[in-house]
Amino acid sequence: MNDAVRKLANPGRDDLGAHHREAPSNIEAEQALLGAILVNNDAYYRVSDFLKPIHFQEPLHRKIFELAGDTIRMGKIATTITLKTHLPADGRVGDLTIPQYLARLAAEAVTIINAEDYGRAIYDLALRRSLITIGEDMVNIAYDAPLDMPPQSQIEDAERRLFELAETGRYDGGFQSFNDAVALAIDMAGAAFERDGSLSGISTGIHSLDARMGGLQRSDLIVLAGRPGMGKTSLATNIAYNIAAAYEPEVQADGSFKAKNGGVVGFYSLEMSSEQLATRIISEQTEVSSSKIRRGDISEADFEKLVACSQMMQKVPLFIDQTGGISIAQLSARARRLKRQRGLDCLVVDYIQLMTGSGKSSDNRVQEITQITTGLKALGKELNVPIIALSQLSRQVESREDKRPQLSDLRESGSIEQDADVVLFVFREEYYVKNLEPRDEFDPKYEEWKMQFEKVKGTADVIIAKQRHGPTGTVKLAFQSEFTRFADLADPSFSQYEEH
Repeated sequence: MNDAVRKLANPGRDDLGAHHREAPSNIEAEQALLGAILVNNDAYYRVSDFLKPIHFQEPLHRKIFELAGDTIRMGKIATTITLKTHLPADGRVGDLTIPQYLARLAAEAVTIINAEDYGRAIYDLALRRSLITIGEDMVNIAYDAPLDMPPQSQIEDAERRLFELAETGRYDGGFQSFNDAVALAIDMAGAAFERDGSLSGISTGIHSLDARMGGLQRSDLIVLAGRPGMGKTSLATNIAYNIAAAYEPEVQADGSFKAKNGGVVGFYSLEMSSEQLATRIISEQTEVSSSKIRRGDISEADFEKLVACSQMMQKVPLFIDQTGGISIAQLSARARRLKRQRGLDCLVVDYIQLMTGSGKSSDNRVQEITQITTGLKALGKELNVPIIALSQLSRQVESREDKRPQLSDLRESGSIEQDADVVLFVFREEYYVKNLEPRDEFDPKYEEWKMQFEKVKGTADVIIAKQRHGPTGTVKLAFQSEFTRFADLADPSFSQYEEH
């Protein structure tokens, strides 16, 4: 039994005065809060959204707080009389029985006005004790680490525990007044008015897409899906680079930076290496074919363009993580770290089906995908950034005559459609028409095929199949496959595709 608890039970007793370092706690604050709850149950509601029984240092106080909470939630009154029947009658706290100790708590209770302050003090001390535990575990494991646990695994485990500690049970949440919500909405409108393009969200760099979506909205989960070969990675790469290249920081009053235009981008490339991704971006920017870059089949002028482009790109705040098979927990931890160290305004994940879950649902792929999409949505809200998550489509698309994708084609889980705020499909009819080319150019159907192919050549449709905050529909873009580049049809580089 804690000394401070005994002190309340035996007011005349001197402190024991330990010479060793004890875990930080404030038993008097725990006693004061419990007394306030026993006198006025409204005190419980002031702390119940962030304070849990585990946060109390004294085991008896944990039990009293838990019983009080259960009793109050059932619509009953928690008092010394109603609680004592659920506690051991023969238990003692110093010279007092437990019923007498409850009565002492109520008799020396503070006003309910102080309840939230005491609750926060108890919670903060619990966090400090948890930090000490994590630190002690880090030291002990580092000294006696098993052979199958490399240091990197220990670092990731410590980071996971620290982030869980930081994000669990915070007392800065809860309801906010409608006035505050209106003020935030007006601030967002003002920021949109000042931003290039007058968008409420972050510009993708593709104007026709921005016009339909208002840019990428913060905290939104945007699913970008398509069959292999449609160019979904190319579109995601284009958008990621456009946002990073347009980054324009603005200094805040506290000395921190906030993106006025563009933003800092984190790109999880689970399928391609960072070199392959960089090659695509360089190809798009320099208009030198990526296949030529890989083969080294380039002229001196092309090489000079590549060098100049690479020097310009070094200043672009685009960060690539090429870890394969990353779990949603690892991805979240690294995203939080990037936001803390460099800032973060947009995340791209390529792609959902290459990720793994963090729990025991790994043997059930549908449950695992549900866990991943739910985790991505929660991460977007937590970091207040849009997340573009790429997804494969099921093969049933190929068996239909009309190859245009539908929401029902999303692979492995309906949770992708359910959790997403926006669902975009990339569809290139050129891909399918090209495969229908007659083998013989003297075939009577060849001219008909040629006319159809010329009509769709170099174009792509981005189908907005779902959008919580705006209209659905189709945006027609230009696509140059040799440079893996999407752009507006009205872009001068693609004037040959404009409708006259």
